[in-house]
Amino acid sequence: MLHLQKNILELIAKGHDLKATMSRLCLEIEALLPGVMCTILQVQRNGLLHPLAAPSFPDAFSTALEGVMIGPNVGSCGSSAYLGVPVIVSDIETDPRWTEFKHLPLLLGLKACWSTPIRDPLGDVMGTFAFYFRDKRGPNAREEKVVGACTYLCAIALERHDRVMERDRKAYVDALTDLPNRASFDAAMEQISCVEPGSWALLMIDLDNLKTVNDTFGHHAGDVLLQTVSSRIGLAAAPDRVFRMGGDEFAVIVQATAGVACLELTAQSVLEAISPAADCGGHIIIPRATIGGALFSAGDTDPGDVHQHADFALYHAKETKRGGFALYREDIGTAITHRIESIRDVETALREDMIDAFYQPIVRLDTREIVGLEALCRLKRPDGEILPAAAFMEATADAHIASGLTERMLSIVAADVRGWLEQGIPFQHVGVNISSADFHSGRLYDRIDAAFSRENVPLRHVIVEVTESVYLGRNDPAVAQGIRALRDRGLRVALDDFGTGFASLTHLLTVPVDIIKIDKAFVDHLTPGDPSVAIVEGLFGIATKLGIQVVAEGIEREDQAAQLTAFGYRLGQGYLFSQAVSRQIATGLLASFAQKPGGRGDDRVFGISRPMPHPPTRPTLPAGTKGGQSR
Repeated sequence: MLHLQKNILELIAKGHDLKATMSRLCLEIEALLPGVMCTILQVQRNGLLHPLAAPSFPDAFSTALEGVMIGPNVGSCGSSAYLGVPVIVSDIETDPRWTEFKHLPLLLGLKACWSTPIRDPLGDVMGTFAFYFRDKRGPNAREEKVVGACTYLCAIALERHDRVMERDRKAYVDALTDLPNRASFDAAMEQISCVEPGSWALLMIDLDNLKTVNDTFGHHAGDVLLQTVSSRIGLAAAPDRVFRMGGDEFAVIVQATAGVACLELTAQSVLEAISPAADCGGHIIIPRATIGGALFSAGDTDPGDVHQHADFALYHAKETKRGGFALYREDIGTAITHRIESIRDVETALREDMIDAFYQPIVRLDTREIVGLEALCRLKRPDGEILPAAAFMEATADAHIASGLTERMLSIVAADVRGWLEQGIPFQHVGVNISSADFHSGRLYDRIDAAFSRENVPLRHVIVEVTESVYLGRNDPAVAQGIRALRDRGLRVALDDFGTGFASLTHLLTVPVDIIKIDKAFVDHLTPGDPSVAIVEGLFGIATKLGIQVVAEGIEREDQAAQLTAFGYRLGQGYLFSQAVSRQIATGLLASFAQKPGGRGDDRVFGISRPMPHPPTRPTLPAGTKGGQSR
């Protein structure tokens, strides 16, 4: 017996497989005690039996016991585990505890069973060790001594196994939500079948308001929100598996036939389950989430394809239908792939100093003098091609890229303005475009001030231009607060592309700006009878009464300029005067056509007071100018 104990303890110490070690123990005991057959069952935390070792029994015997709930009448082992005491049944055929299970041992010629609980150091039952006999009898003294030693060995093996499992559990389970974690997700995706298209799907879930909750109410409230949401997702997605991927992101591997067939309904049920108000550490919070989903399809080569597609769909949903669901389509993947490539191209351009500024003049319609410039971002390719901002606009959806471009443009423009001032050019102002990401990056005024201070350029020469989509496109309070902060510190703000999307003049009462730039789309339709005529005329009158300067963009024909002048417009921008040009050409235009200070009609407020009777010749268009608006 001592030799047996030494062998088993050595196997345990070396970390051998639990089932193999327990089977070895049973076989050693059966060799030591002829006529005895052994089983070792584990009792799981949920009270279900799990056969660990029964080497002399057919597989069907263990299969029949797998997942059986312990109880007072569940054979010898289930009863012993339930009661926490040894259970001796000397006649299986007649004992009521074996009524539902007696066919299993009787078919093998076994007539009696003695089961002993295996306990952990706290006294909780971890499993059972059982002897089966071919005679109707109980244990003898020798067998009792052997069982005492064996239950001790089993306890050591099960304790060690539990420690290993707990270590593994921590590696594969999220500590906060108790959901399987990213490592578990990766392991599950490696094992999932990719044989039958349409057999499974993936949902990627992003909790929309976690950062706001953390910032507003503290991280404890955010943790409670995550726990609440994870529980709700788990209930809504059952029986499918839910994973916490980290941060505010969850994943569901959908395998239920109905769930895969109606993935949109599945996603909707998850959104509905998430949305009720929740008490998060004393704060009532309404959780909101966005979901992207993808099916395993015929064209997918492995689970990684489905994961990428679901991520693409989530990205698309967050941009187009936040709070809703988007199912992956090929065109979504194509668009996002282009965006990724665009981001990579711009990152390279920033790193290799291939970003530059071009300038489009803003002129007085009456005198055709240049009163300002708009700085427009350009990317220089290695082959010499110059790409307008529209060619890499997708990249600016990335906050890091957008902020990097702004920083570079501020530096370039400040240096150019310093050069024009040193040449004695009567320079008035330059408009610099600011993205939504810039308002969120913090210290926007300080960044602008630092860039122009390095070149000793006063901020009176700067106008911050914000597109209408940034101004109110997502009702972003950070933008409104940022605009107020800039104006409070003396910077002028222009609202670009006005009238094409979200903004209205009523918004200007709560988030005022200094200048609005009427979008080219309205100027294009300045023909008799077109509604744009009334809109353009009316906008000028209202804006003027609000004390807001107005610039008409996209002027390409003289008749447009004349009609705008008749409406009262004094400032314009467009290909009729000049396309966006390099700093060298812009320098020449400024030297020839910049409005001189002190001249008749000049009050230096955007260079406008009243019309001059004899306008000079307008600036000559640079060679190669074509129709259309350059951005």
